[in-house]
Amino acid sequence: MSFDEKGISLSVWLEDLTKEETKFNSADFVNQLRSLNLRNTIFIDNTASAEIAALYAELLTSKVHVVTSNKIAASSEYVGYAKLKKLAIEKGVQFLFETNVAAGLPVIRTMRDLLLTGDRIHKVQAVLSGTMNFIFNTISDKISFSEAVAMAKEKKYTEPDPAIDLSGLDVRRKALILAREAGYHMELNDVNTEPFLDPALLKASSWDELYRNLQNADAEIASRAMAADKKHCRLRFLAEIDHGNAKVGLQEVDATHPAYTLSGSDNLVLLYTDRYKDLPLVIRGAGAGPAVTASGVLADVLRIVNV
Repeated sequence: MSFDEKGISLSVWLEDLTKEETKFNSADFVNQLRSLNLRNTIFIDNTASAEIAALYAELLTSKVHVVTSNKIAASSEYVGYAKLKKLAIEKGVQFLFETNVAAGLPVIRTMRDLLLTGDRIHKVQAVLSGTMNFIFNTISDKISFSEAVAMAKEKKYTEPDPAIDLSGLDVRRKALILAREAGYHMELNDVNTEPFLDPALLKASSWDELYRNLQNADAEIASRAMAADKKHCRLRFLAEIDHGNAKVGLQEVDATHPAYTLSGSDNLVLLYTDRYKDLPLVIRGAGAGPAVTASGVLADVLRIVNV
């Protein structure tokens, strides 16, 4: 960790952070923030760490804004999620996590605007994993499932542990966050999952072991993709929230479905509300990758400093 009231130099930041005396300690970090007492302090979390997410309540209590791409807090037990939202209101700071779902796409902000203006969200159907969409768009007679996963990892589309994506946990968390933002009091276990892989394949202690395990699923996934193609369908890992009932799973979609034409790592969110009953409000675009996620985080930061 590194602190400098005059600003951190972009030329020596890495050198400063690798010094032994600057090793990160969460308690020391928070105490240093308090002692500096800088106006309009914003804590930005771009980790996937539960330890860091556990700091949010203390930071908000100390009147520090929190901007995070880390999904753990918003998808933890509902009481914890509600506490953070309440603390932000009580302390006059903001708790923003737009990039928890669909990277830089304005999904959560759009939902909040709908609700603030009196609309009600009844149903959400979405492709929420750029990783999964990339994988199933990449599979072909020349590229196997395991190879497509390796390509997604190389492009930094996956979670640090790709098993989180492949198990459906990442999409479950995102679906839960959207359900909560829509006004439903739900827990992670309320989001039903239809696994498309044997869970045993995902139990690996390293990426190399996981990759070897995934090769055992190549034939089955290829067969499933071929069967969908024969019906003029494509495989999409979909999340659905319908009046408080939520599920995620791999489905076949035909050419009439908006998700059929999704390319690369694109995400898609369909919002059915009082105002958008028959034709949903559609949000679509790149949903994975460092650049679009960084832009979403920066947008949340600017939303705070420009108030």
